Amino acid sequence: MSSLTSWTFDPAHTEVGFAVKHLMIATVKGRFAEVHGTVRMDETDPTSAEVEVAIGVASIHTGNADRDAHLRSPDFFDAERFPTITFRSRRVEPGTDGTLRLLGDLTIRGVSRPVELAVRSEGAIQDPWGNRRAGFSAGLRIKRSDFGITWNQLIEAGGVAVGDEVRISLEAELIREGVKQAA
Repeated sequence: MSSLTSWTFDPAHTEVGFAVKHLMIATVKGRFAEVHGTVRMDETDPTSAEVEVAIGVASIHTGNADRDAHLRSPDFFDAERFPTITFRSRRVEPGTDGTLRLLGDLTIRGVSRPVELAVRSEGAIQDPWGNRRAGFSAGLRIKRSDFGITWNQLIEAGGVAVGDEVRISLEAELIREGVKQAA
């Protein structure tokens, strides 16, 4: 029988980013600065992984304070009523080219939908402070309308101000629990 090892996301070295079309001609990118999570898995079997992630909606940052305030408003994320975006895994399957398929439930604005992330291991090391660390990158595409985020404006030239498809990327550094962490 194998044992599960617990890992926590290192929030200083983890980022959730997103990209969405603006006016149908440009891409606006942003990120969430507050990301917390855990992974429990048998280190010899990555398909055993159990993943939970929580993202602080108020930590959204696009480089434009007015846009960030609008994204926190009820028109988009409604951060006051729904302060957290969550992901909880259901299973992990082998993917192609050394990737993993992480299947789980993404919850935004209180709406949960099944999603699939393509996950790639970026390696594991022993850091200079005695911690075991592992890096992963992942990505997926969602339709914001599937989560009740439907605000938009028609533009005179035809089309809409904000695209429905959102590309999400995750760059995560995990620290195995049970060892000291550096500041």
